[in-house]
Formats: sequence, structure tokens, C-alpha cells
Amino acid sequence: MTRSAVLVAHGAPSDPATQERAMADLAARVGALLPDWRLRGATLAAPGALEHAMDGLDAPLIYPFFMSAGWFTTTELPRRLILAGKGGARCLAPFGADPGLPDLARAAAEAGAAAVALDPARATLLLAAHGSSRPGAVARASARAAAALARRLATRAFARVEVGLIEEAPSLTEVARAARSRGPGLCLPLFAQAAGHVRDDVPRALFEAGFTGLVLAPIGAHPKVPALIAGALAQAE
Repeated sequence: MTRSAVLVAHGAPSDPATQERAMADLAARVGALLPDWRLRGATLAAPGALEHAMDGLDAPLIYPFFMSAGWFTTTELPRRLILAGKGGARCLAPFGADPGLPDLARAAAEAGAAAVALDPARATLLLAAHGSSRPGAVARASARAAAALARRLATRAFARVEVGLIEEAPSLTEVARAARSRGPGLCLPLFAQAAGHVRDDVPRALFEAGFTGLVLAPIGAHPKVPALIAGALAQAE
């Protein structure tokens, strides 16, 4: 029997088509590493996209391309699967919880530092993450995941590893301003997709802070992400 999986991301309500194409491309790249599988991609933001991606697949694995086990992965995605008639589909841990992510983030940051001749031992690595203005443990998932990653990276090459958030304290602007005052640094956005937060909110916050360090591509755009996802799917079977 041919195995199948659907990669599901949040998407961008203001521009659903762009992120739908990005997920289709990601599914194709993962599929190239799993030639015996049927891989599809979808976002929750594009109307009908998830249902269309599930069409014709009997028991696909669901891979949440999200940075944490927050409201979308624990509540909204299961609800949407039920509405699509796939309530029994098995959801894997989200991308942000992959045990290989810390090594991937470290490699991305060190490569970025090397590209601009920045000595990591003298630099601050600033992790930009989403956060949430909503109360409750589930809403805190994004901030907790970013903090956990920072702790994993703190013993590595960089002098300091700090987290700045878009929607809650500590704000990215405040953390970036403090980082700038201590010397050189670079920023790694902890986002799965290069959507509005990456294009608009992160640059705006860094500009307001006067942060002039290198801003890397979001971790979800790293070239090794398809291999990470393919490994998670293969191990799930």
C-alpha cells in the first residue's frame, strides 16, 4: 500500500495563494526523498485547501508545519480534520518540536555568521519568534518552544542566545535594542513560513531597535528542512 502524508501550515489569510504554492513546493521536495509516498501540502488559511489535499488519501499522516504545539495544532487542525471526514488521521509532532531542529538552527546561525565574518564567540544570536497575546498554557506554547530552543543553543558557539517575541514580552524590539548595545549580532526568525511576520513584523521590530545585524531566512526555509520532515515521516511508519 502506498503511504501518504499531508503537510499542513497556517498560511496567510491575506495572501493564501502564495503560501499554498510554497507548501506544494515543500511537499514536492519531501516527496523526492520519499519516492514511494504520496505527499501533498496545504494551509489552513486557504478555503478548501486542506479538504482538497486529503481527497483520495485513505489514512494519510498529518505533518503540522508549525513551530509549536499551540492552538492551531491542538485545536483548530483536529477540528478541520473532523470536518473533512478525516478525524482519525494521525497527527505527528509539529516541525518546531523535531529533535533535529536545534542542530539545524545552530548550523544556520553559524553559516550566517561565517558569511559576514562574524565571530560567534563575540556575538548575540537573536531568535525572533511569534509569541501570543492570549492567556493560557496553550497560547504560551510558542514562547516556551523558542525559550527551549534558546537553552539548547546557549552552550554552543554564540556568546549569548536571546529570544524576542512579536506578540508578547519580551518584545523583539526591546531584546534587539539591548543586543545591539552589547555589540555584534544576528537574527534567526523561528517561523515555518516566510509570510507576514517574517516579511513585515520582524524587519519592523528590528528597524525600531536600530538593529543592523544580519537577518537570516526563517528556519522553515532552510534547505535541509525537507530531509528533516522526510525523516520524521519515515520514522512514524
